[in-house]
Amino acid sequence: MRMNTFLPPIENPQGLILKLAFYFTRRQFGKVLTPLKVHSARLPAAFGLFYAKIGELDKKLTLPAETVMLIREQVARLNVCLFCMDIGRSFTIKASMNEAKFDALEQYRASPLFSDAERAALDYVTELTKDKRVEPDTFARLSRHYSELEVCEIVWLVASEHLYNITNIGLNIHSDMLCDISRKSIKSSTPA
Repeated sequence: MRMNTFLPPIENPQGLILKLAFYFTRRQFGKVLTPLKVHSARLPAAFGLFYAKIGELDKKLTLPAETVMLIREQVARLNVCLFCMDIGRSFTIKASMNEAKFDALEQYRASPLFSDAERAALDYVTELTKDKRVEPDTFARLSRHYSELEVCEIVWLVASEHLYNITNIGLNIHSDMLCDISRKSIKSSTPA
């Protein structure tokens, strides 16, 4: 049973910028994303551009792409943002990342799939997300594996993921089934 969003999706946007945003997300994801239809379509265009800017800023990070996705997925998982968990997994599928690692995320502390550096980052991210503070020992373990720049990037990822999560949770936006779309897209583009 699919739950309805608190505000009804806007299916036919007004204005050129929104029409273009709908077109390009439909082209990229195979559908118009629910957060765009429910949240961004109601706000001035600058808000949508801000969300797009987050994606652009992520491209400037020095952390490995898989680490970035593990951190975002962990924050979304802890916050129970179903949309963000889904779109994050969709990106990992498209990038051919190790899906087994993402499947084992809940057991990262014991799983042999994770390095000590990843465990330190995920401990830090988990503590920051759950408790809104970090113990000095947790930070010390993190800083043994990551540079000051990378630590700041990790903080950025947690903070910006919270923005996405709270937006979706606050409007009852759930999964768009993007993982299914990604898997179908990959299967159809793979030669038989």
